[in-house]
Amino acid sequence: MEKNNKLKIAIAQISPVWLNKQKTIKKIKKTIEEAGKNKCELIVFGESFLPGYPFWLSITNGATFNNSQQKEIHAHYVKNSIQIEIGELDTICELAKKYKIAIYLGLMERAKNRGGHSIYCSLVYINSLGKIKSIHRKLQPTFEERLTWAMGDGNGLQVHELKNFTVGGLNCWENWMPLARTALYGMGENLHIAVWPGSENNTADITKFIAKESRSFVVSVSGLMKKENFPEDTPHLNKILENCPDVLANGGSCIAGPDGEWIIAPVINKEGLIIADIDFQKVLEERQNFDCVGHYSRPDVTKLIINRERQSIIQIID
Repeated sequence: MEKNNKLKIAIAQISPVWLNKQKTIKKIKKTIEEAGKNKCELIVFGESFLPGYPFWLSITNGATFNNSQQKEIHAHYVKNSIQIEIGELDTICELAKKYKIAIYLGLMERAKNRGGHSIYCSLVYINSLGKIKSIHRKLQPTFEERLTWAMGDGNGLQVHELKNFTVGGLNCWENWMPLARTALYGMGENLHIAVWPGSENNTADITKFIAKESRSFVVSVSGLMKKENFPEDTPHLNKILENCPDVLANGGSCIAGPDGEWIIAPVINKEGLIIADIDFQKVLEERQNFDCVGHYSRPDVTKLIINRERQSIIQIID
């Protein structure tokens, strides 16, 4: 029992091979192997890490309607997004099983059950047996993300048992959605995974806030991206680089404990694995005086309804 209280976590604060899914998968596998050899039991990658965040939108006037350049970059993005149904995560699942390590992976999903041409910002959970247990499509893309990402649904609002922990996760600004957080809390979450494209401006406040609100461990995982990381074969690269800052994502990955205090404060501009051990005992201690879905809740007064149906434009009856 005491052994199951301890969990070794690896944060993968790294840069993708931007919009190149094959090379990014290769980098993901190398990072999983490193975490596995360090006896980590959970590894997390940032939002849309595979194959990368749509940084071009805010620096190339991405809202220009019917623009050939925007269409071509978008098409390149879609082609490098992941079709889970055809086995594009199989080799990653095999590594999860080999090293007995659970994985949260942020990726762009080219969902076949929505026609196969739109993409969703998804957070995939793979257990330590190498099985994909949930695919959470971001409920509401943020601001310019809506120019390239589709809206998800509640199907992936799920939690998973990991030793004595119950782990769940949300994408980026979903973590600011009180009802999305509450959905996971109500399912017993006590280890919350928050994935981001990469900025301490995103992670510094919300990580400690969620920890304090939920009396849970909160792991925020961000990526890295510099101007020099754009591959030479990127469509319209010159246009992207015209107004591109030197640093687009500086990390900011961190871990807060159930008391809202830092276990690892935001790490800036450092690439590699960030490893920490957490202890489930701390969850039980902090729930003593506040449990927002337990003894400090009033379900007779306020209650949340969750729709986890996977949405589709068609229903086929044969």
